[in-house]
Amino acid sequence: MFVPAGLHPARAERRQLDQIAQAGADLFEIGLAHHDAGLDGPIIQAAYRRALSGGNVLTRALRAVEHAAGLRPTVVMTYWDPVSRHGPELLARLLTDAGAAGAMVVDLPDEQAERWQAAAMDANLSTPRLVPRHLTDTGLATVAAGASGWLYAPASTAPTGYRGPLNVPALADFTTRLRAASPLPVVSGVGISTPALAERVAPLVDAVVIGSPVVRALMTAPEQAPALTTKFAQALNQYATTETRA
Repeated sequence: MFVPAGLHPARAERRQLDQIAQAGADLFEIGLAHHDAGLDGPIIQAAYRRALSGGNVLTRALRAVEHAAGLRPTVVMTYWDPVSRHGPELLARLLTDAGAAGAMVVDLPDEQAERWQAAAMDANLSTPRLVPRHLTDTGLATVAAGASGWLYAPASTAPTGYRGPLNVPALADFTTRLRAASPLPVVSGVGISTPALAERVAPLVDAVVIGSPVVRALMTAPEQAPALTTKFAQALNQYATTETRA
């Protein structure tokens, strides 16, 4: 489950993370707020603006990571600009000290990939990579070679928060290419806006990350986020149960 850090005061945020974990989330992806979240849609951008308005962005994010990591395996989703400003080596150590298992820099520049991977490795932090669907096989192999933890295959080529239909056959073809390029697990998110879509995507990947639907609830009616989490978890568990029985 993707949760942007700093969206609510610390006590409320901890309670929400507790509730989301209890509702069925198996993993947390904590978002580090950024003012220019170009790969994200309006919902997550609005959440980041709210988090930024509270100040102390990194400190609050580290506190969210620390609490989340005590509940479920936790990774951080960030853009390169915050990594660059804080310093890759320092930020990697801070995230590891807070309990993060990994950090995915969604817009990692090619020329900075080696430095980030080295900093993360020194800090014992995995480096999942978001893999754009348009990459050639050569580009895909290069990205995969520098990844650890898993590869992230967006279910939609639109920004996060997309609520339209998904081209599931195209996603299936892409995940096949990823598995040919790397033995790493494949994770999908972006555009998985309903439990029904989650159930359709689940057979293609090793894990599904839900973001904007729950972030939308956290922004407008936080008390609804646990029930929504449960609906997605039940859809994914239904697939797992069906697969086991087959």
